[in-house]
Amino acid sequence: MIDSHCHLDLLAQKKDLRVALESAKAAGLTRIMAPSITPESWQALQALNERYESLLSIDTALGLHPYFLTGSELEKPEQTLKKSLRQLEDATANLHPSVKAVGETGIDGHINVPLALQKEALHNHLKLADKVSLPVILHHRKSHHLLVEALKQTKYQGIGVVHAFSGSIEAAKGYIERGFYLGIGGTITYERAQKTRNTLGFLLEHHIDKLLLETDAPDMPMCGRQGEANEPRYLSDVVDVISDRYGMSHKEIVSTTTANYTRLFDIDAGSEA
Repeated sequence: MIDSHCHLDLLAQKKDLRVALESAKAAGLTRIMAPSITPESWQALQALNERYESLLSIDTALGLHPYFLTGSELEKPEQTLKKSLRQLEDATANLHPSVKAVGETGIDGHINVPLALQKEALHNHLKLADKVSLPVILHHRKSHHLLVEALKQTKYQGIGVVHAFSGSIEAAKGYIERGFYLGIGGTITYERAQKTRNTLGFLLEHHIDKLLLETDAPDMPMCGRQGEANEPRYLSDVVDVISDRYGMSHKEIVSTTTANYTRLFDIDAGSEA
């Protein structure tokens, strides 16, 4: 299994990370994508890649999460973003070997960060991803129309993944038509998530080659695990729900999503055999 979205640097603040990674490996995980949220984050994740590479493969991504665009109160948000984007461009000019994507970036309709600032950051990420020929990892909340708008406005030519996808069938088809993959995680473990489950049923039947598994650890706890930090080892909960609800074998789910991941992030398929 591959966890296509896990914030290992944040998980390390809540758990003994070596123990968490050993537990993930014991649960069948072979690889993790760790997207970043700030310049400090991507440096920390690259260090984790080097520290634990003999235990579990850790891929990283370079990005500025919408939540953290405004920075400290000591400088104006516009100044913070300008400086961070400059750091991002410098980092992509000298890529660490673990970097397989640009992100996490996107637009969130539930936070106080100015929409104009979020759009500027997203547009810059998309242009940079095109420039360095890396896929992009997109965050969404009440913002599918804005993400599609940004893809059009920037004339984005690349591909990527919409993580923690919870939209309609039409929204899913719109991304897939643009070459995007969709991350499926803990949301589907809840009975109340009927819309997302219905969409997933359609995707499993028609676009299974565009699905990835994810935890978004340490956030988005699985049903029955509320109140505790999410971990990569709980990715098996997602596989269990897909298997039980849609009648697929664990082997098919894992092998297909693994192949999808290696294709999207250009990983040597032999390393996941």
